Amino acid sequence: MNDLVRLRPEGRGRSYSPLRGLAESALRIAYAGDWPGRAWGLLPRAAAVQRLDHAFPLPPAVGRSRPPLRLAFASDLHLGPTTSAHTLDRAFALLAAAEPDVLVLGGDYVFLDATPARARELTERVAAVPARTKLAVLGNHDLWADQTVLERALTRAGARVLVNEAVRLPAPYDDIAILGLDDPWTGRPDAAPAMAVAAGAAAVLAVCHSPDGVPFLRGTGARLLLAGHTHGGQIALPGPRPIVVPGPLGKRWPFGRHQVGGADGLTLFVSRGVGATEVPMRTFAPPDVAVFTLAGE
Repeated sequence: MNDLVRLRPEGRGRSYSPLRGLAESALRIAYAGDWPGRAWGLLPRAAAVQRLDHAFPLPPAVGRSRPPLRLAFASDLHLGPTTSAHTLDRAFALLAAAEPDVLVLGGDYVFLDATPARARELTERVAAVPARTKLAVLGNHDLWADQTVLERALTRAGARVLVNEAVRLPAPYDDIAILGLDDPWTGRPDAAPAMAVAAGAAAVLAVCHSPDGVPFLRGTGARLLLAGHTHGGQIALPGPRPIVVPGPLGKRWPFGRHQVGGADGLTLFVSRGVGATEVPMRTFAPPDVAVFTLAGE
């Protein structure tokens, strides 16, 4: 019973109330055996994952020619009782078929627990995507679980976990930096430690689990922020019109592409994510992965 009832987070995540602990403990008991995700997987729509393609301009390379950079982004996998294996299979098939140069993962890899079985599945799925560079940030559910288990799983898959860090991409894209922020709600986001690497880059791209990371990018020169967390509401009305969206900026930008810093400022892309939490179903908020083709202006 102690493994099922948990009123405190296992990881370093903040904002985990006793009420949330009680609710998740009840779900852990009710969803034993992961039956909700398996039941949802019986429906054909469980595999209806969208691939969203975007073009994004980059400054031209100085003194060199190079092919466009292909970047694939997926968020909110939520391995656990409410996500169907068919949904994950389709999402990762789309990511692998894109043959990206860079795979970026936006956090929330599990729902409820980072078990050894889920860690192994995460490793296997991420490792199967043929990307030269793999980068990841953590989400609120990761920080409420034992995030070290997930960090090790991602590392085994060849991904580097960024916590307020930045990296330069390998040549011929070494003038491009990708900055990863900690989760705004449960972590401690701070872009300053990353700026030693990002400073001087021709283009700075950023990833944060939530669109609430936007204010933390002021002064970084970031041109594109990739985020998830909102699920597009997960349960939405036609239109689509999300019913409940977490976070103040998530409510403002629940999904899709937005220009949030003026014509020459920050572009925000918010994924609806792949998996589900609380309930296994989605309405008018289909799961998605995104593929960005970045080329010189």
